[in-house]
Amino acid sequence: MTDSAGSRLRSPRAIMADLDPAADKPSKYTEAALRRHKREGLELAVRARWVAMAVIAVLLVGLNPQWEVLYYHAILGLLAVNGWLIQRVGRVGQSRAELVLIFADLAIMTLGMVLPNPLSDDSLPLAMQYRYGNFIYFFVILAAGTLAFSWRTVIAIGTWTAIMWTAALLAAWWLVIPVPELSAAAQRAFAGQPDLAAWLDPNGFQVRLRMQEVVVFLIVAVTLGFSSRRFNRLLVDNAALERERANLSRYFSPNVVDELSQNDEPLKQVRRQEIAVLFIDIIDFTRFTADRDPYHVIEALRGFHARMEAEVFRHNGTLDKYLGDGLMATFGTPLAGETDATNALDCARAMIRVMDAWNVERRRMGEPEIRAGIGVHYGTAVLGDIGVNRLEFAVIGTSVNVASRLETLSRPLSARLVISDALRARVLEETEDPGDRLVGLTRRPDQTIRGIGEKMTIWTLE
Repeated sequence: MTDSAGSRLRSPRAIMADLDPAADKPSKYTEAALRRHKREGLELAVRARWVAMAVIAVLLVGLNPQWEVLYYHAILGLLAVNGWLIQRVGRVGQSRAELVLIFADLAIMTLGMVLPNPLSDDSLPLAMQYRYGNFIYFFVILAAGTLAFSWRTVIAIGTWTAIMWTAALLAAWWLVIPVPELSAAAQRAFAGQPDLAAWLDPNGFQVRLRMQEVVVFLIVAVTLGFSSRRFNRLLVDNAALERERANLSRYFSPNVVDELSQNDEPLKQVRRQEIAVLFIDIIDFTRFTADRDPYHVIEALRGFHARMEAEVFRHNGTLDKYLGDGLMATFGTPLAGETDATNALDCARAMIRVMDAWNVERRRMGEPEIRAGIGVHYGTAVLGDIGVNRLEFAVIGTSVNVASRLETLSRPLSARLVISDALRARVLEETEDPGDRLVGLTRRPDQTIRGIGEKMTIWTLE
């Protein structure tokens, strides 16, 4: 293992740049978020539609307690079924089946409102259908659409509705034969008041009022469409944040990721801090790789790193970096905790247990055992960002070198774990009852550590 005066822990932004060079492109997190949003939106839209249809059905009975209202109940039933079909075929992106069903929605609504009720005995002019104010029910479809559809589709709903409603109006005005007697009666009843007579003319379609309905509906549809667009952008941004949290979790323990995500600039302040540093390295790795297939070597390294990394995170540590056949972890970075030294010692012992279990598996498979040495120290380090354009979080200080050299001592001392007396003393301070944490540790004669003026007291676990 190479000695170094310090180690650099990459900042979240640097990590993002390395792990996701195409961060601006849609990621699996974004796609998954959009799919989840679409699915949940469709389910919510169907429920909202069914509730709305049920409420409207009851309302229609109250407004018109006649058998002829069953015709409109049938239309509401078709709309409810069509909403279920839309949920079945809906997906992220353009879906022709979904668009066809949405178009069918609006067609059913338009025809149901414009055409005379076949169950009704009234022989009113068709223009009277436009006097009932049924156009407002289109807002129910539009509102439900904002729960599930893209902003383009919401605007399309508004556009299609305006076109259908206007086309039906023009067709009725052009093709339907009026009843002149009714218009004449209105003229006689309101003689001398031509505006009122025109307004109450049973054959009049009140085109300007119809155009007002269409324009207002379009304005609302466009407004809701851009509101949906803004929401989708927020959704994508949130998915990006989830991606960053997932990437950060490869380097930091979950509690540190939570802390980093809740602070604006938690890493920039340069400071001195008491931390625990752990080094672990495979012993005789050069001999292990000799005459061995490179694929098997890489697989063994991956298995080793994965197991050791898991223990670092499980004990609230931070993975500083991989060192070829080893790794360095810190405890108390970037934020200090109350049991950093204890966590580091617990992590080291857990690593030993994991290595033992893994070697049992390797022996069963006919693979050679892998031995590792661990060194842990507790002391002062300097923490802070370095760099100008690209910032990286650095852990610098003698404590890093000491931990590295303690790990190197594991070989001549034939020990699996070497810790400093400073770490042991700190563990006793952090915990009133250290339990089994210190069991098996043996004090060794004070050792000369290169770079340290005085000899150090160390403890080993064989």
